[in-house]
Order: sequence, then C-alpha cells, then structure tokens
Amino acid sequence: MKTIIIKIGMIALSLLLTISLTHCKAVDNANNKQKGAVIGAAGGAILGAIIGNNVGKGGNGELGAVIGGVVGGTAGVLIGNKMDKQAQKIEEEIPGAQVERVDDGIVVTFDETSGVYFDTEKYNINYASQQTLNKLIGVFKEYSDTNILVVGHTDSQGSEDYNMTLSKNRAYAVTNYLSQNGISQGRLTTNWFGETQPLHDNSTVEGRAKNRRVNVAILPNDKMIQDAKNQAGN
Repeated sequence: MKTIIIKIGMIALSLLLTISLTHCKAVDNANNKQKGAVIGAAGGAILGAIIGNNVGKGGNGELGAVIGGVVGGTAGVLIGNKMDKQAQKIEEEIPGAQVERVDDGIVVTFDETSGVYFDTEKYNINYASQQTLNKLIGVFKEYSDTNILVVGHTDSQGSEDYNMTLSKNRAYAVTNYLSQNGISQGRLTTNWFGETQPLHDNSTVEGRAKNRRVNVAILPNDKMIQDAKNQAGN
C-alpha cells in the first residue's frame, strides 16, 4: 500500500522529525509524534491533503474551524503517539486505503480502487463499501476521542452544479452510514467540493477514477487534547 506523508502547509510551516518509533507505514518517513514544540496550525496541511492547494466553493462550513491547530510540546507528543497507533490500525484493517499522517491528524483517501465504491452517478453505499466502512467504524469506536471529517469529490465529467450535488450526496452517504452504525453525530462533520479540487489529471481515465474520491480526516477532539495537556502537566 502506498502511503504518503504530506509536508505542505498552507498556513504555517511545520517541522516534521523523522525518528520512526512504530512500524506504521504512514509514519515511516516522518514520525509526527516527535514534533515537540511545533508552532503553527494543522489546518493548512490537512486541507492540502484533502483538497489540494486551493479551497473550493462547496461545503457546509469552515474546514479550518473543524480542523483546529497543532498541539506542541509534550502534549503534542502524546497526541501524536495515539494518532500514530490509530493510523497503523487503519492500515492493518483496510490495506487498500491511502493513509496519511498529517500533523496531529490522519487523512484516509478512498477512491474506486481502495475500498469505498460508488457506481456511476450513484451515491448509495454498496455491499463492498459497507465492509470497508464497518472496519473503519471499528477503529473509530476503539479510538473514541476523535472528530471525523468526511469530504466528497468528483471528476470533471458532467456539469459543475451536478457534480457539486453528487459529491455532497456521496459525502453524506458515508457520514450517515457512520452515524447509523454507532458513531456519534457529534463527532461527524461533512463537506464537499464537487469537481473543483482535482488531485489528478481529469483528461485520463485513471485520473478521473482517482478524483472520484471520499476523504476522511480524523482529528483529536477537545477531550484528547485536554487529557494530553493534563498528563503533560500543562
């Protein structure tokens, strides 16, 4: 499985140390739990992992407000440790997914080759996708002190308005499936960008297939952050 460490930051430059303390492929090259006193915000890097370098016009809220900022110092190390373990667990449970450790968060990308599938112009969760999402739900239940952001995208085939609606419907299909199977709605946020944020070449069949994707970002919630600060003596 190909996993990528996203090093870009649209808001602030983050220092990523490369001491590997786990066997998780998502952290082999830049282990974020060793960040120490990183200064800046996680929002830019996570946005980059989800939507590329330009913010689109879709969605139902401010992603930055959902994502929050990087926690530095010892508390950041403790949070990174938990997120590293969760990333490793996702890789073990869903070997076809692309798992990225980005600052304090995790970004999981599903496209037509990696576990969550949508038939052409459809947005229902089919049986194969249910099996993948059930595994992800198991991880979410095991690591309950996190918030979850679901973001939908399409390729450029069809009208822009149609694709915006399709990406919204697909993102909500995933969010609704999670909430209907034991994940609290309070942990979930849904966003969508239609065709406006391609990460691959829409002129090729392969590129369009990769652009028809759903991203899931996993982020520490207030409880995890406060617990880490308390444990660190902050």
